[in-house]
Amino acid sequence: MKIVFLGGGNMANALIGGMLKQGFSASDIDVIDPGSEARAKLAASYGVNCHESAATVPTAPNILVLAVKPQQMKEAVAPLVGKLGNALVISIAAGLNTAALSRWLAGHRQIVRCMPNTPALIGAGITGLYARPEVSAEQRDAANRVLRAVGTTVWIDDEAKIDGVTAISGSGPAYVFLFIEALQQAAADLGFTAEQGRQLAIETVQGAAALAAQSSEPAAVLRERVTSKGGTTAAALQVMAERGVKDGIVAGCMAAEARGQELGKILGAD
Repeated sequence: MKIVFLGGGNMANALIGGMLKQGFSASDIDVIDPGSEARAKLAASYGVNCHESAATVPTAPNILVLAVKPQQMKEAVAPLVGKLGNALVISIAAGLNTAALSRWLAGHRQIVRCMPNTPALIGAGITGLYARPEVSAEQRDAANRVLRAVGTTVWIDDEAKIDGVTAISGSGPAYVFLFIEALQQAAADLGFTAEQGRQLAIETVQGAAALAAQSSEPAAVLRERVTSKGGTTAAALQVMAERGVKDGIVAGCMAAEARGQELGKILGAD
């Protein structure tokens, strides 16, 4: 299976590293990146074939992974028009819909749009995927195999919901980091050292997430079990409710989804 990456940034590095661990062959992977440092790093780290431009890349690969910034996509894919054959195109560019990508690729329709998140960099990501109707079952399986190299996957049947995936899991790590940041600040205010606060905050989040993942019960039930009437947790949650913490998080996700739709219209415009 011949796979070409357009772009050799952090997410491409994560995918390539994960794919090699899953049994993909380095000799079957080509990367196009204009940056000499990026190419040198990829070649040294993974032994993949690196190219400065599309001119020296084999035509009609099995898979083309679009891993450049969405603002650069239209110009970046232009040299590949007419060279794809029946290749599956996997886009990990935030905001760009498949209609725009198909238009820029001269009508190519075998496209899967993905939204991975940054924990993919350590193999702990989750990716939402949408496949156009023209994508075959075999190609869906191939896309799933590529993205599962860096975590778990969730298939979405409506492309419009990818903006929602972006709002929940794509941007979600930032919300979690903000919560960790707040816990560390509270620990500092309570007199703990920076290292103590970091350990208390991060391991609490890790442990709570692991417990939620292993439990079949809703998060609300798990929360209630920690909350004794009139106790310390109840006091904290009451203040958080008064400050609108939960409502603020939900509203923030809605704002992220709306911004995703807006950016998609801007980025996909000709």
